[in-house]
Amino acid sequence: MADCLFCKIVAGEIPSTKIYEDENVYAFADIDPQAPFHAIVIPKQHITSAAEIDSNNSALISKIFEAIAKIAKQENLENGFRVVNNCGADGGQTVGHIHFHLLARRNLAWPPG
Repeated sequence: MADCLFCKIVAGEIPSTKIYEDENVYAFADIDPQAPFHAIVIPKQHITSAAEIDSNNSALISKIFEAIAKIAKQENLENGFRVVNNCGADGGQTVGHIHFHLLARRNLAWPPG
């Protein structure tokens, strides 16, 4: 999608600090980290939000979680981590490309705050 911030990052049009990449998934450091480790994990294919997951793209979502497991091992997140997805305006989604926040290296209390 031409005007999508995350599609531009995947295309290399906007710089990012790459943490992980494979044929389906790209992960990069969040520019406003909320934990000592904070990555944004996205599919390279544009999906606007979790509300658009269907039988045509759900396999890609599983690839994202496979990548998250690889990133956790790569980054030695053995003490645990949190995966967050915000969906829609009321859910706190600020970029219209499905993405998952991978947060770690601090105690992540519940509820978040």
